[in-house]
Amino acid sequence: MTSAGAASTDTGTTSTTTGRVLWVTGGGSGMGAAAARTAAATGWTVVLSGRRVDRLEQVAAEVRAAGRTADVLPLDASDADAVTSAAATIAERHGRLDGLVLAAGLNTPARRWDDQSMADVRAVLDTNLTAVLSVVDAALPALRASATGGVVVVVSSYAGWSFQPGAGVAYSASKTALGSVVRGLNQQEAPHGIRATHLCPGDVATDFLDQRPQVPDAAARAVMLTPEDIGRTIGFVLDAPAHVRVDELVISPVAQR
Repeated sequence: MTSAGAASTDTGTTSTTTGRVLWVTGGGSGMGAAAARTAAATGWTVVLSGRRVDRLEQVAAEVRAAGRTADVLPLDASDADAVTSAAATIAERHGRLDGLVLAAGLNTPARRWDDQSMADVRAVLDTNLTAVLSVVDAALPALRASATGGVVVVVSSYAGWSFQPGAGVAYSASKTALGSVVRGLNQQEAPHGIRATHLCPGDVATDFLDQRPQVPDAAARAVMLTPEDIGRTIGFVLDAPAHVRVDELVISPVAQR
């Protein structure tokens, strides 16, 4: 794995950024990309992290084409050293950090007790839970110092709010645990003005669906939420007044069963 600092794409931002800065993991596609576009439209400088550099660059190009500011910082968030390096790079480039959107996620088609592998279980837990803890831990000093109050949106799942038999053992465990992560963050970091949201989307029509044992067809996807639906929802949380905390938010399509 490559260290975040070595692999990052420098956009020329070397002085302190005057506007609010948002770090988005899983920023190259789906809900993370939609959140980045929405936040950028309301004036956030967005720092896009993920493993697929080409996807990150594409989203950044869209943001810049709209006259907004985006920075690309490739990252494997399951690499703790790379996460630490990435947080330091953000501090160096922008001089501040005001928000996190944690949207990276993983599942596997073999997700039941009778077919899962422990290697896959560890990979799902590392991506969905441990990486979230690592990024939050690395970002906390800057979030505590935010003049506007640090805001954290943890993109969890409907399965993190209500047990869903098809979601899988590791995925369900990881997403349920995120609720406790958010509650602990709010309880302990409120004196520093930090507020966190456990966001639990139902079915969303993204490439993530390709990881299901039975991949939904076009008709099924047509009645799901869109990434833009989630992006607008995240935007609402990010731009709420500093005294407003959305502890948990569940959003699902009417067709959700």
